[in-house]
Amino acid sequence: MRIEYEPKLNFDDVLIRPKRSTIESRKQVQLNRKFLFKHSQNVWDGIPIIAANMDGVGTMSMAESLSSLEMLTCLSKYVKYTDLETWLPGMTHVSLSIGSSYQELDRLKILYEKINVVPEFICLDVANGYTETFYEAVSMAREFFDHTTIIAGNVVTPEMVEALLLVGADIVKVGIGPGSVCETRVVTGVGYPQLSAIIECADAAHGLNGHIIADGGCRTPGDIAKAFGAGADFVMLGGMLAGHDESEGEIVVRDDKQNFVEFYGMSSNEALKNHHINEDNSYRASEGKLVLVPYRGKVYNTTSKILGGLRSACAYVGAESLKELSKRTTFVVVHNQQQYNTTFGEYK
Repeated sequence: MRIEYEPKLNFDDVLIRPKRSTIESRKQVQLNRKFLFKHSQNVWDGIPIIAANMDGVGTMSMAESLSSLEMLTCLSKYVKYTDLETWLPGMTHVSLSIGSSYQELDRLKILYEKINVVPEFICLDVANGYTETFYEAVSMAREFFDHTTIIAGNVVTPEMVEALLLVGADIVKVGIGPGSVCETRVVTGVGYPQLSAIIECADAAHGLNGHIIADGGCRTPGDIAKAFGAGADFVMLGGMLAGHDESEGEIVVRDDKQNFVEFYGMSSNEALKNHHINEDNSYRASEGKLVLVPYRGKVYNTTSKILGGLRSACAYVGAESLKELSKRTTFVVVHNQQQYNTTFGEYK
């Protein structure tokens, strides 16, 4: 056993320090990024915000809406392949998600051979990216899909980011436990403060010409700005994009006549019931929860607020583009103090 005494930070522990700026209007801020990926050598251009590969977020409807804004959607692992055969050709800004088994890789390869489409992105998604089997799966995926940009995760430490990049990943997904419907930290005691994880993992990835996704923990547009300021190349959102028309979930009406949409973690009992009902789950403990998210209408209502907040954050520090934000960010440690006035209620 050992103890690390160096303080680690979450989004609530910091604010971004404003600086003198020559930007006259936030309209001038360019949010698009262009990336060249390490192994696939593909070039991607767009706004680097990703809908998480969760039920109620990583849907085909979400992909259609976000693609029009040049944002990415990581489809849920449980999207039916038969639905994708006619839908996927011609779609951009979409990633398919799979686990780490050879069978899933092979099934995905058969799909792409059938529809004659080279995948743009594949996300190898597991809760624990530290296992040898996952490491081997990433290597195998690189052999199967040599010209595809591969996303792999989740991890939270620089050494594992480096290991996954060296074995074939182009982008590593960073985050264990910070999600709004994740209970891994409570159930297992395992995790890492998300802002520090982003800072440390981004530094490791960029040294190898790799990229990272900050996955989880963002509750407001300001948190997204902090994630980019900390060095994230992409930011993945779950709860912030749940509850919209594009979630494809059933609307629940409560006694107060307010509409809600169900949203749950992918390691929750609800996910097990929906996707693993015929498996032996006796060895598992739920690491997620089910919540009711207020119905929010079209996702454009939320993305407009997010993009407006990002442009304003860049303007405050003099960054003419999102690419410059991390270079111009100075974090002020505020020791988890209340960061905004709640006299008239919480931020919504």
